[in-house]
Amino acid sequence: MQAADAGDTCRTVIETVSRGVVADDELLETVLTAVLADGHVLLEDVPGTGKTLTARCFAAALGLSFSRVQFTPDLLPADVTGTYVFDERTDGFDFHPGPLFANVVLADEINRASPKTQAALLEAMEEEQVTVDGETHDLPEPFFVIATQNPVESGNGTFPLPEAQKDRFLVKTSIGYPDERGEMELLDRREAREDQFSAVERVLGTERVRALQQAPEGLDIDRDVKQYVVDLVRRTRTDGRVDVGVSPRGTQRLFEAARATAALRGREYVTPDDVRRVAQPVLAHRVVLTADARVGDVTKRDVVTDAVDEVTVPTVSREARPRAGGDR
Repeated sequence: MQAADAGDTCRTVIETVSRGVVADDELLETVLTAVLADGHVLLEDVPGTGKTLTARCFAAALGLSFSRVQFTPDLLPADVTGTYVFDERTDGFDFHPGPLFANVVLADEINRASPKTQAALLEAMEEEQVTVDGETHDLPEPFFVIATQNPVESGNGTFPLPEAQKDRFLVKTSIGYPDERGEMELLDRREAREDQFSAVERVLGTERVRALQQAPEGLDIDRDVKQYVVDLVRRTRTDGRVDVGVSPRGTQRLFEAARATAALRGREYVTPDDVRRVAQPVLAHRVVLTADARVGDVTKRDVVTDAVDEVTVPTVSREARPRAGGDR
């Protein structure tokens, strides 16, 4: 799929999803960027903001299978991955796939799962496979996890996500409260008894989603822009408020997300603005602050914001001469 076609397709997907969920385009673009970059999304927000509906609407618009897992402290790895069940007819054990065997998996309240269950999900997110009783089973392609967690309830009954697992999420973002107009739209839809989810039509399908994910792979990225990606990441590692900076995996993910952002806008090349646009959702959750920084109310977003402000932005001449397809 060419960049111009990818841009048109992405715009159609976002318009379709917005019929089912009230959210700003920036949030929807961030989630779709993760889809293009074959990554996973972590949504952290208070209850009732539409996290589950957003995941369902994206699955419907993309034409992909959907599964929801409600994570609880007593959830076992087999409840997620699947298990072997004895079949009297064959006198053997047959594998019964768990809810992870879907294209789009909503891991609801992921931080309520025990570390053992989170480890099973970690393998699925990284390797796109699960191991049950020593046997490996491939997950469907594409495979995309949208995980949610509630920042308000972070005490009893929750298990903080390991840094290794956070690093597997391409982006971390939040939906937030709708503006006044959006909240009024919610009431209008409720008064009309409209089913928000039913308004979302299928736009793509499995094969077209795969083709869409290939669009960023052919984009041009100037060496100065790649250097800009490296400089931003390395700046997080030299910040005195940071205990552990962004990993090399984060460098690659920022590169991939920037290319996906360019494809989403129908461009055949990546600009520094593409990198800046995705820097916060890609990098902030990968930073580990020092104890002093946490006591001083420093946030991870502060670290990334300062890096973006301080690192010199390269000048790329092609920004002024977009190719066919333009910047949407």
